[in-house]
Amino acid sequence: MVFYTEKHSNNTAAHGAAMSTGAEDAEVRVEPVPEPDEPELTGCGASICCDPRRPVHRFMVLPLICFIGFGSYFCYDGPGALQNDLKRDMGINTSQYSQLYAWYSWPNVVLSMVGGFLIDRVFGIRFGAIVFSLFVCVGQVIFALGGIVDLFWLMVAGRFVFGIGGESLCVAVNTYAVQWYKGKELNMVLGLTLSVARAGSTVNFNVMKPLYDAVSENFDGYKATGVTLMIAGSATVLSLVLSIVMWYFDKRAQIILRRDEGKTGEEVHITDVKDFPISFWMLTTICVFYYSAIFPFVSFGQVFFIRKFEMSPAEANSCTGVIYIISLVASPIIGLSIDFTGRNILWVMASVLMTVGCHALMAFSFVNPWVAMSILGLAFSMLASALWPMVALVIPERQCGTAYGIMQSVQNLGLALVNMLGGTIVDNSGYLVLEVFFLACLCVSLVACIVIWVMDDLKHEGYLNGSRAVKHAIEQRRQEAEEKEAREKSEKPEKFGVDNPALDTTAL
Repeated sequence: MVFYTEKHSNNTAAHGAAMSTGAEDAEVRVEPVPEPDEPELTGCGASICCDPRRPVHRFMVLPLICFIGFGSYFCYDGPGALQNDLKRDMGINTSQYSQLYAWYSWPNVVLSMVGGFLIDRVFGIRFGAIVFSLFVCVGQVIFALGGIVDLFWLMVAGRFVFGIGGESLCVAVNTYAVQWYKGKELNMVLGLTLSVARAGSTVNFNVMKPLYDAVSENFDGYKATGVTLMIAGSATVLSLVLSIVMWYFDKRAQIILRRDEGKTGEEVHITDVKDFPISFWMLTTICVFYYSAIFPFVSFGQVFFIRKFEMSPAEANSCTGVIYIISLVASPIIGLSIDFTGRNILWVMASVLMTVGCHALMAFSFVNPWVAMSILGLAFSMLASALWPMVALVIPERQCGTAYGIMQSVQNLGLALVNMLGGTIVDNSGYLVLEVFFLACLCVSLVACIVIWVMDDLKHEGYLNGSRAVKHAIEQRRQEAEEKEAREKSEKPEKFGVDNPALDTTAL
């Protein structure tokens, strides 16, 4: 129910009536204003499948949101799936090869944050997703052309353009998820969107080598690499098409749900970043150091498994990609469990500890790596489902695009540095030292988990790590406090005669 305060008109009669009572408070009437009737849908639009107010429609839209990032991540790990072939065909070493990942990450040190701000303030989610999908398509074409014409610098330039859109598209997907599922199934949905997108990498690892072998029957050397990458680029069209389809569904939902009526009218400014709480920066620290031990490991994993565990290239690719296959299945289950139990920080800490164990197992033993990689897939699912939703708990929804953009920016700075450093470590010291480096990154994430847990208990009533019931109780208390404050402001009597200092409303 919406309330308003009826203000007296400033005509002579009213002014005289007010003055006749001296400086007494003028009566203020507070009357309820009925909520506007919801739009009446007819035909197919009124069915449970087409009505955005119904859960069934939300879950019909979910595959669109999830698969927007699929094409981007399918092409992201193209160099990883063809590592040996690409290095041989292009005549490069491991350090040069790592540049293909580093230059994907470098633009996103800044552009992910800018992209998140553009989504919040300029483009909006819908148009932003389309623009960033277009960058992904163009970047992949340039990357493939570099291989076809045997110009490694052009391949690096293509990865740079690809990176401009890649991570900002991920920010758009996260913002879509918060807008459609906050307060409902957000943990499950964010975990699932990240896992489906990363499943693109899994498909890539299982498809690219056979595709390269087939292309090699008609093309030799660097041309085989370039043509293979160009064919793979067709997957990026999927991201663009789904972004356009999602534009329609989200625009329709905005009209039916009257989202604009719930906005505060506050503008988003890039300077708002300075007011983000420390808990957000701890989440960002966990993110960058944890993923620095995952994605660079995946990019170097093929050769590691071939050399240490004597796998074939195809088997090494399958073992590397199993992280994303398990995550695809486990993420919705783990996400629903977190939605039911709460305890997000506890889930994140358990994920980090499991990942430490997996890397230690692969570094210091010869146990079948499928065991460690399978557990790593579960740990990856737990972190994705528990960490990313906490951003929406500590940052206002109107700033979520900017917040997710900052996390992506810092993450990409870390990934760029780690990929470059990782290539140097492998060339000079080998894979054992690389694994020790990954373990050190995970230890930093573990420390950040402990810090945010302590801070949550001391400053936020245990909200982030609270159970579902605890979170609901805290949210209810905060809502009641906000309503009380708003009610007190609306019921504060207004004075007449602003020219009279005794009756000036600014003195109230």
